[in-house]
Amino acid sequence: MTTPVVSVAYHSGYGHTAVLAEAVRAGAADTGATVHLIDVGTLTDAEWELLDASDAIVFGSPTYMGTASGAFHRFAEDSSKRWFTGAWQDKLAAGFTNSGSKSGDKLHTLQFFQILAGQHGMTWVNLGLKPGWNRSDASENDLNRLGFFTGAAAQTDSDRGPEAVHKADIATAEHLGRRVADTAATFALGRAAA
Repeated sequence: MTTPVVSVAYHSGYGHTAVLAEAVRAGAADTGATVHLIDVGTLTDAEWELLDASDAIVFGSPTYMGTASGAFHRFAEDSSKRWFTGAWQDKLAAGFTNSGSKSGDKLHTLQFFQILAGQHGMTWVNLGLKPGWNRSDASENDLNRLGFFTGAAAQTDSDRGPEAVHKADIATAEHLGRRVADTAATFALGRAAA
């Protein structure tokens, strides 16, 4: 069986999203996947090549003013060179985000990632979890405590540092990493059988 290659392409303004990127990396690595953490704010030619060679790319950014960060938007625009050549066609994609508010319009950031993936012809992998923390017997420590389906969403108080990223949000990001890597392995087996 081929070991899937997953890249986590992220931007982190204050370190909170970097914590989630590391959690996605750890979850994917737990499956045996080869995983690359790529900060899109300092992207090199070699890292573009890693993205091109990946089976899956997980997009991550804080949500600022209702969308992904400016650095992530720059990366998305720069990826148009890949769009012209179809370099990311049929890869898997997923996404995660963080903001200071419980909602904070994080859904818009995840939808931005979905549209970016769709324009590249990628296949989107959703979170695959039911919402947590939505019953009287539930807890803020549940996986998917914020109730997102499209991708992993986290909330960190805006006056606290990266060490304050909620443990349940970290665990949810790890789940996303495992899900993407497992799906990439399944896709690889299907391609080999075809």
